[in-house]
Amino acid sequence: MIYTITANPSIDYVLQLSQLKSGSINRAIDDVKLPGGKGINVSRILQQLGLDSTALGFIGGATGTLFTTLLSAHQLQTDFVRVKDDTRINIKLKTATEETEINGQGPAITTAEKQTFLDKLTPITQGDVVIMSGSLPRNLDNNFYLEIAQQITQQGAEFVIDTTGQALLDTLQLGPLVVKPNHHELAELFATTFNNLDDIIQAAKRLLQLGAKHVLVSMAGDGALLVTEKHAYQCNAPHGQVKNSVGAGDSMIAGFVGTYMQTHDLQESFHYGAACGSATAFCEDLATLSDINEVYQKITVTQLQ
Repeated sequence: MIYTITANPSIDYVLQLSQLKSGSINRAIDDVKLPGGKGINVSRILQQLGLDSTALGFIGGATGTLFTTLLSAHQLQTDFVRVKDDTRINIKLKTATEETEINGQGPAITTAEKQTFLDKLTPITQGDVVIMSGSLPRNLDNNFYLEIAQQITQQGAEFVIDTTGQALLDTLQLGPLVVKPNHHELAELFATTFNNLDDIIQAAKRLLQLGAKHVLVSMAGDGALLVTEKHAYQCNAPHGQVKNSVGAGDSMIAGFVGTYMQTHDLQESFHYGAACGSATAFCEDLATLSDINEVYQKITVTQLQ
């Protein structure tokens, strides 16, 4: 089983504007409410690939009820902890040329609510994978992901973490199945700058040396890298109009992990992960299976090392 953790899910209120005028009244020409959160995005893409997952996290209040209603349309398997405070609302203001985001803070999680969540991880065992991603709500320490990783690895499961900075570095000793910084985050991680592709590969290898099993590096218009203990691969970025950068990274992780669990073929997992990420980038919402398969044909994976 694949488990996804969205500690701070949201209702994403997406407003389409002809233009955004700061300090003035703006009227939307279209709007939609979506169940948001990086782990939720992963679960939705896994569903498109025909793979089951269980989405975990915290939801609360009237907005939590609305979140559950919105999510029910996708028929995902979930096991959320109900909390006292409200689930947050994130506002996405889109014009033809730019997107402005205003993200809510999220609920304050009590000690008892946190423990209830950790108790839900007890059945996770060997053969399972837990994917952790996204921001943390209030009152959860920055070592929350580390605490989860310690618990599930002791139970024999593997984990994937999509975060940056010290929170990422702290978990590497536990051997995450895959980590996915973009090239800017990777440079910040080691306080350096990259002059060429080999510099990026060498930095990714440092993450391997620290414990990561595989490293995905997204590079926007320059495609992506997969760096493993033995090889480095690069894929191209297919041409298309970018409409949604928010869920592209989540989709890439879903495609990689889902394919890897089925095939254990790293090159094919990378290829399909890249297709999922690019397909979502070209969609208003997350990609469908037909979108993914169409983009898959436009991607080439090249072995660099």
